Amino acid sequence: MSRSPSTRLRPHRPHATATATATPHEAALPPAPVRTAFALWVTAVAAGAFETVLAVGRMLADSSASGAGIAMGLAVRLPVFTAALLVARQMRRGRGWARITLALGLGVLGTASMVLQPIQALAQGRSLSWELAQAGPIDLAFGASRALHVGSVLTAVVLMFLPAANAFFRAARAGREPRPAGS
Repeated sequence: MSRSPSTRLRPHRPHATATATATPHEAALPPAPVRTAFALWVTAVAAGAFETVLAVGRMLADSSASGAGIAMGLAVRLPVFTAALLVARQMRRGRGWARITLALGLGVLGTASMVLQPIQALAQGRSLSWELAQAGPIDLAFGASRALHVGSVLTAVVLMFLPAANAFFRAARAGREPRPAGS
């Protein structure tokens, strides 16, 4: 099958910016680090949702939490997951405030909340080998998901600040019209 010149696939240009030589499709796409960071934020949210399902399932199975306690936990997590996805979407569109919000809110505070308990366990003298020996299938699934979650967040934060991403956010900021005062 032969493609016409107008439908031929263009080579990937990771450092392409919106210039006169870029196609409209290339000009509209963020650079690869920003697209990958977005995909990793989605992965992190999915991992967090999976961890929540595992935690709720365990609490229901062993009756370790009340219905109100579970509802309260979900009332906190679900809006955080939703906000994370909405902010990540804005980051992908070149909004600098979204990049900073993700980096500080989820990259710093969110990661700290995920690693605090394991660090405390190690500080109390428990070892990783002891924890693994005591772990059941749900614990191992949770741990694997948590590792994916933390790795996705940390990698996304790094990608959002690579030179190609920085250029994208600068160009996006320069390309926006200033809003009138009061809007």
